Amino acid sequence: MSTIQDLLEELRRETLSTRRVLERIPEASLTWRPHAKSMSLGQLALHTASLPGMLSVLLHAPAQEVPTVPLPEAVSVSEILTMLEQQVAAAEEIVSSWDEESLRETFRWTLQGAVLIETPRFEQVRSVLLNHWYHHRGQLTVYLRLLDVPVPGIYGPSADE
Repeated sequence: MSTIQDLLEELRRETLSTRRVLERIPEASLTWRPHAKSMSLGQLALHTASLPGMLSVLLHAPAQEVPTVPLPEAVSVSEILTMLEQQVAAAEEIVSSWDEESLRETFRWTLQGAVLIETPRFEQVRSVLLNHWYHHRGQLTVYLRLLDVPVPGIYGPSADE
């Protein structure tokens, strides 16, 4: 199996777990935040849902300026789930267009033109795209726990299952 196929399979598998977490979000709590410095549940959920496609687009070019990420707040769980489906489809399309050589190409993050990070694109896909996505999904499970919402299993059953 190719690295591209492995990435696509991981993306699809992790989408199922992410969807299970997002489906548990109580719509009445979208403006709730655990701390004044934290994102609201609606912001974190919409950000989590948008990451696969947004980051795939960014990583498609050989270099990107570090983006300022707007954090709009979702108004419904339906909006969040629709965003997830759209962004995962966009990510699948972009990742499918790559080949093994393009994964080895150097990718650069810049800030005001200065190079901050320069690694093979594959490392960026693993860290900035996938690991970043899992990090925010994990944050969502903490939000759910604090709201006393049963947390779904991600890599096996949770304490609530």
